[in-house]
Amino acid sequence: MQEQPDAANAGTGRRLANKVAVVTGASRGIGRAIALRLAAEGARVVVNHPAEDEVAESTLADIRSQGGQALAVSADVSDANQVAAMFATTGEMYGGVDILVNNAGICPFVEWFDLTEALWDRVHGVNLKGAFLCSQHASRLMRDQGRGGRIISISSISALVGGSFQTHYTPTKAGVRSLMQSLAIVLGPYGITCNSILPGTILTDINRAHYEDPATMKRDTGRVPLGRLGQPDDIAGVAAFLASDDARYVNGAEILVDGGLFVNLQ
Repeated sequence: MQEQPDAANAGTGRRLANKVAVVTGASRGIGRAIALRLAAEGARVVVNHPAEDEVAESTLADIRSQGGQALAVSADVSDANQVAAMFATTGEMYGGVDILVNNAGICPFVEWFDLTEALWDRVHGVNLKGAFLCSQHASRLMRDQGRGGRIISISSISALVGGSFQTHYTPTKAGVRSLMQSLAIVLGPYGITCNSILPGTILTDINRAHYEDPATMKRDTGRVPLGRLGQPDDIAGVAAFLASDDARYVNGAEILVDGGLFVNLQ
């Protein structure tokens, strides 16, 4: 199928009006920023969160306070039954899905010789299996709807480099990047684009305490040509672009959002 741009919403600031977006791991950090941005662009947003996370309601409140529509759905993205239930709920409440953002991910730092099989399996389950399960459910709905769609996965600069305390994590982010490349081929004929975003160091609740040390902050910001660490909104803007008709011919791409960190080798 050939997807045509939505001229009615072009340049209006609401590029995603009448779209339904599912954002995994959307209660905090990068996922929260993406959910807020997609809602501001006019999408109805499903805010996915794990069962033990109680802050999703604040994300909903912020979306609704800016006039958006949102629904919180608890689901462990590594569990096929829970993922199926999440997309069933999305269909029942909003009639389908147009955008999927695979954002859910975990990265507990651990030394190689202390890495357990259980932790390896859990990180791969959430980060890579979760992207597989959600992408398959979403793409089936998009295919059957017949109006195309967008799948955006949050990979990482760690897909391109190693990490001494991330030997369990970096393979999952490389896998997510590769999954999007393959799905771009498989799903392109249905008008479904598949792309990945590779964040560099983004300041979130997860690492904020780490950067309370001035020496650590100075060291890491000094490696970034733009002179600062990233903010969740830096990723959200790129996700909104990829979700919109402005990116209708972007497929199988990866966008590195790191302030120039990766190229600063000298």
